[in-house]
Amino acid sequence: MSRKDAIDSLFLKKPEPSAAPVADKAVARVRTGAISAMGSSLQEMAEGAKAAARLQQQLASGDAVVSLDPSKIDGSTIADRLPADIDPTFDQLVVSIAENGQQVPILVRPHPDTAGRYQIAYGRRRLRAAVKLGSEVRAIVQTLSDSELVVAQGRENLDRADLSFIEKALFARRLEDAGFDRATIVAALSTDKADLSRYISVARSIPESLAFKIGPASRAGRARWVALAEGLARPKAMQAIESAIETTEFRNADSDARFAQVFKLAVAAPSKPAKKLKAWSTPRGKKAATIEHGPRNTALIFDEKLVPTFGAFVAEQLDRLYEQFLETTDPGGANQK
Repeated sequence: MSRKDAIDSLFLKKPEPSAAPVADKAVARVRTGAISAMGSSLQEMAEGAKAAARLQQQLASGDAVVSLDPSKIDGSTIADRLPADIDPTFDQLVVSIAENGQQVPILVRPHPDTAGRYQIAYGRRRLRAAVKLGSEVRAIVQTLSDSELVVAQGRENLDRADLSFIEKALFARRLEDAGFDRATIVAALSTDKADLSRYISVARSIPESLAFKIGPASRAGRARWVALAEGLARPKAMQAIESAIETTEFRNADSDARFAQVFKLAVAAPSKPAKKLKAWSTPRGKKAATIEHGPRNTALIFDEKLVPTFGAFVAEQLDRLYEQFLETTDPGGANQK
């Protein structure tokens, strides 16, 4: 006898005829309705158990692709991408999945601390697309250590959609801050020790809050990010940048345009050093001239109202004054010309 037949015979058996057929029919109707509901619940439980068993079989078989509820998937402990307010490629991904389905599964691992949940290794954009579409996400579930998780995370991003320089730099710094050794970080970024040191140095020189405001800036390469990191050390550079990032122009710009605005402020040509000014007064106390000392020249400016024609007189004395200067500074006359 099948399970369904056993349940039917046990709970849905018709009552024996009695002397009060009307009352018995009423009781039978009530009893049958309650037991039918119980039967439905048992059937739903059985179906749920079958679905769970199928999922367990898929997971046990290795790299099986399963469908998961996106709400049960948590992020990685180490973020590797910067959010972009304007991201037309993500909109294209959503349209593609809506029309053609999700072609490439994401990679997750069973959550190390919470039963029944998962933690993503890679595929965040596909996961976001599934959330936006209100659909399940196709995933490969693997048991991964923390090191294996971040290596898989970094490698897949490099293979499919290359991280920008600043995303790599921040990813490297976060991994180091989380206690991963250099060998693991090198493997995750497919780089070498020299480049890794540069990544981490830049990430520690640029405030993460500023990097988030700019976004990935995929067209800005290593040289410009390094220059930006150095430029931020200029006096008042951050003050100018903080004012700029609050403007509507900055907020409405895409990530690369935002980088260009910040870069211009941080790496602008250094302002000319201020000239040193000194006033010259006559013996009677009149401030009749100003002496300007600059890095490349010195200017003597006379006030023609206070000392008219004195400037012309001094100009006529330049030859004699220069000879006196040479006699004072070069008594032997070796450098006199």
